[in-house]
Amino acid sequence: MLILKNVNSINFYPPIINEDIDVVIDKNIISEVGKNISAKYKADRIIDLSGKYISPGLVCSHNHFYSALARGIIAEMKPANNFLEILQNLWWKLDKAIDQEILYYSGIVSSLEAIKAGTTSVIDHNSSPNFIKGSLNTLKRCFEEAGLRGILCYEVTDRNGSNKILESLKESADFISTIEKESANNPERLIEAAIGAHAQFTLSDKTLSLISEIVNQTGKGIHIHICEDKSDAEYATINFGITAAERLARFNLLNEKSILAHGVHLSKKDIQLINEHDSFLVHNPRSNMNNGVGYLKYPGQITNTAMGTDGIGSNMLEEIKFAFFKNKESKNKITGEIFLKFLQNGNQILERYFNQKLGRIAPGYMADIVVYDYLPPTPLVNENLSGHLTFGLSSHDVETVIINGKIVYENRQFPFDTSSIYSDARNAAKKLWARIK
Repeated sequence: MLILKNVNSINFYPPIINEDIDVVIDKNIISEVGKNISAKYKADRIIDLSGKYISPGLVCSHNHFYSALARGIIAEMKPANNFLEILQNLWWKLDKAIDQEILYYSGIVSSLEAIKAGTTSVIDHNSSPNFIKGSLNTLKRCFEEAGLRGILCYEVTDRNGSNKILESLKESADFISTIEKESANNPERLIEAAIGAHAQFTLSDKTLSLISEIVNQTGKGIHIHICEDKSDAEYATINFGITAAERLARFNLLNEKSILAHGVHLSKKDIQLINEHDSFLVHNPRSNMNNGVGYLKYPGQITNTAMGTDGIGSNMLEEIKFAFFKNKESKNKITGEIFLKFLQNGNQILERYFNQKLGRIAPGYMADIVVYDYLPPTPLVNENLSGHLTFGLSSHDVETVIINGKIVYENRQFPFDTSSIYSDARNAAKKLWARIK
C-alpha cells in the first residue's frame, strides 16, 4: 500500500481542485481519497508531498514511437513540396529502414520521455515493413521495461505489396491473441491492442474487408489516419463517390473503439458519422502545423475529441498549449475548459480497451498519477485550471510518476541508469540514417 499525503489533487474535466488531501493506493487502484485519512492505514510507504499537486496520468492518444530516431535526421532526401511527398521522401523510406534494434531503441527512448513529461499512457501506431513479425512484442517490451501503459497496433497498408498486407494482418491477430492470454492471468497488465491501418488512400476495398474481419472477430477498434491532408478526403470522393468516414462505415470500421487521427479535412457527413458511431477523433496540432496540412476547424463538433502528437514526442502539456493557441489564432470560439475535456478523453479510450476506470483521482480508479512540483503565483481553483495549464504548468514541473500503482519515476529519476540507453539509441539512429539511402 502506498499513501500520498498532504497533496492537492487536480481532476481535469470537469475541472476540480481538492486541497490538502491524502490518496491511498492499494495495489494498482486508488482505494480512498480524503483529508487526514492516512492514519487509518498501515502502508508500505507514505510520501508526504506537502502541498504539491497531483493529476491523473496524461494520455497521448496517437503517436508513432518508430519515428523517435528521426529527430535531427541527417540523410539524403529529396525536398518535399506537399504532404504526399513528405510521406514518400521521408517516412516511407524511414519505416523500411527499421529493424528490431532500431525499433527497440526508438521505443524505449520514447517510453522514457513520455514518462518524464507526465504521460502515463500512449496509444501507438507502428510501421516497420521490413520488420513486421515480432514488432509489436518489441514495442511491448519497451513499454513494460519503462512501466508505461499503452495500446499498440501495426499499420496495415497496400503500399508494400500483398505479402506485406497478409504479414501485417497476421502480426495484428497474433499480438491480440498474446494480449488476451496475458490479460486472463494478469489483471494488472499494461498493454492492450488495436487494429492498425495507414489511411484509406493506401487501402483497397479488399484490404479494408480483411481489416474488418479482424475487427469483428476480436472486438477491437481500428486505429487509422483520416483526412489528415485534403488529398485523403478527395481520394474517397473521386474514386468511390463517398466521404472518407462513409467508406470506413461501409466496412463496419467505425465503432466505440475506433481511433481516427487528424480529421483536418472532415466533411459534415464525416463528423456526423463519427459521432453516430461514438468513435474517437485525435487532434494533433503540432504535426498538422509541421506538415502544413491545415487546421482542424471544428473540433468542438466532434463528441469524442482526444489529443495526440503524431510522433512529435509525448509531451501532452506542451501539445495542449499549441492546441489552445492555434485555436485562438483561427478565431474559433472553443474555451480553454473544452481543451481540458480533450485531454481527459484519452482516458475514455483506455477505459473501453482495458475495461477499467481511468483518468480521475478518485476511489476505484487506476492509480496512474503524476506529481508536480508546481508553485502557482496566483490562486489555482476550479475556474482557472485551464489558464494555469495553458500559461503555467509544464512538463518541467513533473517530479514523480506512478503508473498502475508503481512508482516508475521519482524525484526526476528513473530506478535504473538511462545514459547507456541514450548512447545506444544514438548509435541506432546513425544506423537508421545510413539505411535510409
